[in-house]
Amino acid sequence: MPNESTAASAEIIESGDSTVVKIKGRLDANSTAKVWQQLDSKQLPEGFTVDGSGITYCDSAGVALLTHLRKSRNADLQDLPEATAKYLEQVDAKEIPDFHPEAKQEASFPVAVGRVTYDFVSDLREMTIFTGQASVALIGSIMRPNTVRWGEFWVTFEKAGVNALLIVGMIGFLTGMIMAFQSTVPLRQFGVDIFVVNLVALSMLRELGVIMTAIVFAGRSGSAFAAEIGTMKVNEEVNALTTMGLDPVRFLVAPKILAGVGVMPLLTMYANIAGVAGGLFVVLLFGHPWASVWNQLIGAVTYQDVLAGLIKAVVFGFLISGMGCLRGLQTKSGATAVGDSTTSAVVSSIFLIVVVDALFAVIFYATGF
Repeated sequence: MPNESTAASAEIIESGDSTVVKIKGRLDANSTAKVWQQLDSKQLPEGFTVDGSGITYCDSAGVALLTHLRKSRNADLQDLPEATAKYLEQVDAKEIPDFHPEAKQEASFPVAVGRVTYDFVSDLREMTIFTGQASVALIGSIMRPNTVRWGEFWVTFEKAGVNALLIVGMIGFLTGMIMAFQSTVPLRQFGVDIFVVNLVALSMLRELGVIMTAIVFAGRSGSAFAAEIGTMKVNEEVNALTTMGLDPVRFLVAPKILAGVGVMPLLTMYANIAGVAGGLFVVLLFGHPWASVWNQLIGAVTYQDVLAGLIKAVVFGFLISGMGCLRGLQTKSGATAVGDSTTSAVVSSIFLIVVVDALFAVIFYATGF
C-alpha cells in the first residue's frame, strides 16, 4: 500500500471558463480508484485540462483513468511524464468500455435488429469461409493420407464412437419401445397392430435413428471439440501453431472432422438396430409370433430406407464436427470464453441438424427417394 505522501491525488482548479485538474503521486491500482471516484463525482466540463506533471508513477490502472478522461470528457492531457505518454500511446481508446452504464440509452428496435442481423451475417460469413477451408483440408487429407495425424484421428474416433455406444444404444432401444407402446393401442383398435413394425422400422431408419444419434454426438463430441480447441485458443497454442507455419485447420480440425464423418454412420446403424429391436420387443410382448414380425419387417424395409439415414449421418457428422471446431477457433479471451464456445457449438449444431434434415425431407420427397 502506498503511503499518504506517494498516493495519487487530484486537485481541481477552476479559473473563469477554464478548469485544470492537477494529478500528483502514484497512479497505481491501489490509489487510482479514489482519484477516479473523486473526478467522476464532479461535474467536470467538456475539454478541461489535465496537468500530469506531478505524476510519479503510472501503471495500467492510471492509463485507464487517463484514457477514460480523454474519451468521456475530451480532456486535454498535458505535461505527462515521458514513460506515461508512451504507455498511453499504446492504448486504443475504443477498447476502453464506457464506465457510465447508467448514462447509456437502450438501443432502439431498429438498431437492435440491425445489430442482430449484422452478427448473423458475420457468423454466416465465417461459417462459409470455414466450410471452404475445412473442405480443402479434407480433400488434401484424402489425396495425401500420410499427412493426416492418424493418432489424433483414432483417439477422436474412440472417444466419439466407442465410448458413445452405451448411451446411443440405450436411447435407440428406449425410443423404439416408446414408439411401439404409443402406437400399438390405437392401431389395435383397427386390428392392424402388426403394422407397428413398419412404423418403428421406417421411423428409426429414415429419421429418428440418425436424429437422436446426431443430437447425442453434438452434445458429447461437438462440445468436446469446441472446448478442446477453445482452450488451446485461450492458451495461445493455436497462435503458436500459426507461428510455426502449421495450418490450424489442417492440423487440428481435419482429424476431428474425418473421425466425425467416419463414426456417425456407424453410430447411426447401431442406433437403428437398437431402436428396431426395442420396437420388435414390444410387438412380441403383445403376442405376435416371431415369424410374422420378421416377415413384416423384411417387407417394410428397403435398402433406400437404410441408405437415406446413412446419407444424413455423413452430412451431420461433417456439420457437427465442423461446427464444434469452428466455435473453438472463435473462442475469445476470458474465464467464460470456453464455456460460451461450448454452448454455442451445441446450440448451433442442433439448429443445423433440424434445418438440414428439413432440406433432406424436401429433397427425398421431390426425388422419390
